[in-house]
Amino acid sequence: MAGSRVQLELSRVVQGSSRLGVLKGLGGTGHHSLDVPGCLLYTRLGTVPHLTQDTLHTLNNLPSVTQVTLSNIAEHQEVLEGFKDGFKTFAGLHDTVLYCSLHDPATVCPTGYTTNKTVSVWGSGGRVELTVAKFMALQKSVQPDWYQSMADGETRQVNTSLKRVRKSVDRTLAHLDECLLVHQKSQELDGVAVFGVVEGGDILDERVRSARETAKRPVAGFCLDGLQSGSMDQALRTQLITAVTKELPEDKPRLLQGVGRPDEVVACVEAGVDLFESFFPFQVTERGCALCFSFDISPDPERAVLELNVEEDGAGDTQQNGDLNREDQTQMTGFEINLKDKRYQDDFRPLVEGCGCYCCKNHQRAYLHHLLVTNELLAGVLLMIHNTAHYHGFFGALREALANDQLGLLKSRVLSDGGRQTEGKE
Repeated sequence: MAGSRVQLELSRVVQGSSRLGVLKGLGGTGHHSLDVPGCLLYTRLGTVPHLTQDTLHTLNNLPSVTQVTLSNIAEHQEVLEGFKDGFKTFAGLHDTVLYCSLHDPATVCPTGYTTNKTVSVWGSGGRVELTVAKFMALQKSVQPDWYQSMADGETRQVNTSLKRVRKSVDRTLAHLDECLLVHQKSQELDGVAVFGVVEGGDILDERVRSARETAKRPVAGFCLDGLQSGSMDQALRTQLITAVTKELPEDKPRLLQGVGRPDEVVACVEAGVDLFESFFPFQVTERGCALCFSFDISPDPERAVLELNVEEDGAGDTQQNGDLNREDQTQMTGFEINLKDKRYQDDFRPLVEGCGCYCCKNHQRAYLHHLLVTNELLAGVLLMIHNTAHYHGFFGALREALANDQLGLLKSRVLSDGGRQTEGKE
């Protein structure tokens, strides 16, 4: 991309696909970097849900890239255009890299509103229809460091016809060409990176065509869309991602949209994905749950006892749901404990033994249970602190496992927790 300095430096590729490295040259100054595999900081209008900026910065090792979505921003276009200094300054987001995507990964979008010339996003005020001109005007007012190109992503339902999937790929490529044309003539977007979007539904040939064609364009990276949790099983997702990544240049990052569950993250890293959106901790928090899965791969005799505790906690929670419906993103997973459950009212342990977050260092499960059953706002704050810390800790462990040839061990740890949920499913 002309003017864009985004560079992916890979330090190793494990078993042909899993990539470990650093994404460099991010932000206006080019001084920021992001470890790969990694995730972005999920926000709504620049704010992590439940947390203030001060509370957020009590957490260590936060990603340097903040995600905002046009579904939240589009209805505020006039305000931003009047402000003129971009969304980062508007929202007080100092010293971060801003990535602007089309849809909010934690919200299901209604389908059936895409045309040859427009896509729609949904904000608090309802639907906003975007042409390429309006989409690019929004990017100029947001002034992100990188953004996802406009795309027709309405093929994630199973059994979408081949004709519709082809149309989605064709439209997305046409949108990308138009976006690039406007981008290259725009002074405000000088140095800003564009990520092309790979579509293709669940049809292998169309996925490969979309990837191959997008890779011919001057983009800084790729968004893999339509592979969201609930839209297909993991075996098919892995097959499609593996085929797609073979068509993409090795030195450009691949960002997977709408996948956040730890078992799915590990499988997608194995297939060649570099970056994820971190909306999963927010979904867990909204359920009144705490992430409580093991990813510690350091040899430590004490871990055996702690893991036993975690397994005891999780087993009862997930059995009540039986065979979970993957498409229902509101349902619990095997990676979390439901603190509304009565048995936590006298449980005076931290959410996770050994977790260094503010919540685990200062409060017990019984207190969180009390806050949840009395509908106190503090419950969301404390859960979001813990769930964010735990999730980003998991990505740190993922990188460590890749560096030390221990991905198999990490995978078995993660699956031993999450497997309780999907037992007998696959």
